Amino acid sequence: MMMLGVKTLVIILFLQATLVSMVTEAASANKVKRVKPPKPVKPVQELLTCKSRKSRCFMKRIKCPVECPKVKPKNPKDKACFLDCYSPKCEAVCKSRKPNCNGPGAACYDPRFIGGDGIVFYFHGKSNEHFSLISDSDLQINARFIGLRPEGRTRDYTWIQALGLKFGHHNFTLEATRTEKWDDNVDHLKLSYDGKELFIPESHSSEWNSTEGNIQVERTATTNSITVNILDLAEISVNVIPVSEEDSKIHNYQIPANDSFAHLEVQFRFFGLSSKVEGILGRTYRPDFENPAKQGVAMPVVGGDDKYKTSSLLTADCALCVFSPNEIKDEHGSPMMDFGMLDCTGGGNGITCKK
Repeated sequence: MMMLGVKTLVIILFLQATLVSMVTEAASANKVKRVKPPKPVKPVQELLTCKSRKSRCFMKRIKCPVECPKVKPKNPKDKACFLDCYSPKCEAVCKSRKPNCNGPGAACYDPRFIGGDGIVFYFHGKSNEHFSLISDSDLQINARFIGLRPEGRTRDYTWIQALGLKFGHHNFTLEATRTEKWDDNVDHLKLSYDGKELFIPESHSSEWNSTEGNIQVERTATTNSITVNILDLAEISVNVIPVSEEDSKIHNYQIPANDSFAHLEVQFRFFGLSSKVEGILGRTYRPDFENPAKQGVAMPVVGGDDKYKTSSLLTADCALCVFSPNEIKDEHGSPMMDFGMLDCTGGGNGITCKK
């Protein structure tokens, strides 16, 4: 009996030891190892160089901000790094690659402009006619207006449908093509350079450069958005959009069912305009310009149909046009303010842009 009791005790102790070992191994297997989170990867900030000899920042190397480290971000909605070579600060800043309709140099809606002086004004013009937006000795920019006049109205509702650019002895046009039903996935842009139609692949950041190197066109979205850079003269951001059903109802445009009235949203940046610049928008950059737009009213309208009307998209024959590519431009230009980074939010009641 004694021997049997000892054997039983040994078996029990063996089983207990085995059980403890199994529990220990299971606990060890299930033990959660602490893994240190990976250190955040700091984005590579691109270095940019001002290559314009007209800029006080000529050949300076400037790093992009960490908030927008790339000139061409992969996501079209991300802000891009922009080197403002014509700012006294010589700095890189973050900005949207799409036109800002509340910023200086904007021409949007029916059409509402924000001048170089920061004042909002409207210029209605007439449907199917052309008007000079900018006329300087080395740059001419005309706009073609489209529109309609519902019964009982005394003037046309108008939108900018096309732009015609003349610089040196070259021409460039961009226009929104007519479409019955709007589709964001279909490109509604038509481009030409010196009379030849351009085809740029429909992908974000695809681009075209002239053989002379004087103009670059880049897509800022797969379709319907581009930026045009004319060396040492201008940067133009463009969207093509339709007149929405909502806007048509709000403003009583009475847009027909067979036309979406595709038109342009545009924002211009100019580099070194002369003090004699003309045009619906251009005159607002003159140092001696006094804007006739009445501040405080809902729609401060500015006239000038007779002074700035041109015979076509690519002519400089308006009454006050000064385009003369063979003329040597005044080296002093006009005393430009740093309008590029202003914002004019707050509506269209003749407000003034502020930093």
